[in-house]
Amino acid sequence: MTDYPIVLLLALLPTLGNFVGGVVAELVETSPRMLSRALHVAAGVVSAVVAVELMPTALSGGASIWAIVLALLAGGGFYMLLVMSVDRLVGGDRADASMVYAAVGVDLFADGLMIGVGSVVSFSLALILAVGQSLADFPEGFAAIANLRSNGVRRFWRLTLAGSFIVFCLLGATIGYWLLRGQSEALKLSALAFTAGILQIAAVEDLMKEAHEAAEDTRWSSIFFIGGFALFTALTGYFDH
Repeated sequence: MTDYPIVLLLALLPTLGNFVGGVVAELVETSPRMLSRALHVAAGVVSAVVAVELMPTALSGGASIWAIVLALLAGGGFYMLLVMSVDRLVGGDRADASMVYAAVGVDLFADGLMIGVGSVVSFSLALILAVGQSLADFPEGFAAIANLRSNGVRRFWRLTLAGSFIVFCLLGATIGYWLLRGQSEALKLSALAFTAGILQIAAVEDLMKEAHEAAEDTRWSSIFFIGGFALFTALTGYFDH
């Protein structure tokens, strides 16, 4: 099991990736097509996290297959309920600045939760997940700042909001770590499947939807998606060897 302070340090990586992506968006001129491609890369990375790391690990242990399947469904349902709750609280228009902030906060909370859960399985798993999500959160941060800028939010507040995302990620990591600390191996593996359900819905229903809304797909869009998938796969292979 990974020590709690190390878990918090790992949870900083996705937030850092998100913040750096936002800073890049401040420094360059963004276009809808650039935004769409960045989100395709992020969706590819998140999908690879689920397919290459989370689900194989969850299925490799002693947990019942039905427990894993139910946990996967529960994770997807949990994310949908969370997003629906945010929609009702701040409004349903995703172009609105408050909705952009809330949506990114939910994603980073899920990232932290995944790292916290992974850390009670092994340090190497938590490290791979943290680095992988930092790659995915770079284009997410880029997209978030670009959206906030288009909504007329001043630069000082854009950067302040980007920096405040750390709270969501650390909170998720804390809950994931302390909730599963000392629990059975079957419960830990089921929790990995739960976070896989969260991330898969986030990739398909949120990231890809935003990518398609930002700009019409071209032949290159799929290349950016599979490129993100390949990037995380290569990363996993590097750490495993």
